[in-house]
Amino acid sequence: MTSNAGLATRVRGRSAAQAAGRTGMVCWGLVHLVVAYLALRVASGDGGKEADQKGALQEVGSTAAGQVVLWLLAIGLIAFGGWQFMMAARGYTWVPKRGKRMRKRVGSAARGVVVLALAYTAIRLATGSGSAGGNQPQQEFTARLLQLPAGQALVAVAGAAVVAVGVAAAVKGFKRSFLEDLDLPDLPTGTRRSVEWLGSAGYVAKGVVYAIIGGLLGYAALRSDAGQAGGVDKALRTLAAQPYGVVLLAVVAIGLAAFGVYCFAAARAHKS
Repeated sequence: MTSNAGLATRVRGRSAAQAAGRTGMVCWGLVHLVVAYLALRVASGDGGKEADQKGALQEVGSTAAGQVVLWLLAIGLIAFGGWQFMMAARGYTWVPKRGKRMRKRVGSAARGVVVLALAYTAIRLATGSGSAGGNQPQQEFTARLLQLPAGQALVAVAGAAVVAVGVAAAVKGFKRSFLEDLDLPDLPTGTRRSVEWLGSAGYVAKGVVYAIIGGLLGYAALRSDAGQAGGVDKALRTLAAQPYGVVLLAVVAIGLAAFGVYCFAAARAHKS
């Protein structure tokens, strides 16, 4: 009897965690769709708002029902962040190799921090206490590192680490290894090929963005100038400034949009 009650409790807990994760993943997808829209605006020469996650929230907040949507996004992102921490603690049990399972858990923990920080930003914007920050947080962090002993080396290492994350994301997209984390039978009939394409394009696009961010950190280390560093917005604008950059930025924007749509499918089929 006690054993049955314990099993029922675990099943309910798992169902609640899965529901939170799925709701949050939908919100994560929506954020990427808005970032893709802002990136396309940068490509077209209309780049008023930052083309990053905070800019996406600001864009949402500027609509008629923006405050309500921001609160809904904040709740969803908090749920998603909590789910990522649960996955970091005891998730990815279906991954047979211990090293790979640990890397995935570390990735989930890092993603949880990013998502909860974004949820906090959404709440600040919804309550009217948020402000346009652009790339300042990244630059402030870089400036503090540069002030430390061997600061340039630390920034260079951070840049190399971000580039490595970008390469890993791109490889994940090319190899389509993200499918290992999905219960493929749970996908709607006939959608697997589309989900594969969306996830592949999305992870490659995210890999390109991370690689540029890491490159900017490396350049900031080389010049010992925190102003050279930046986040997603600066990475996209740096890409747009290159030869054929507008075309490349449009391609990356489409990839980010693909990742957003992929999140909707993953919300239905992701293992937990």
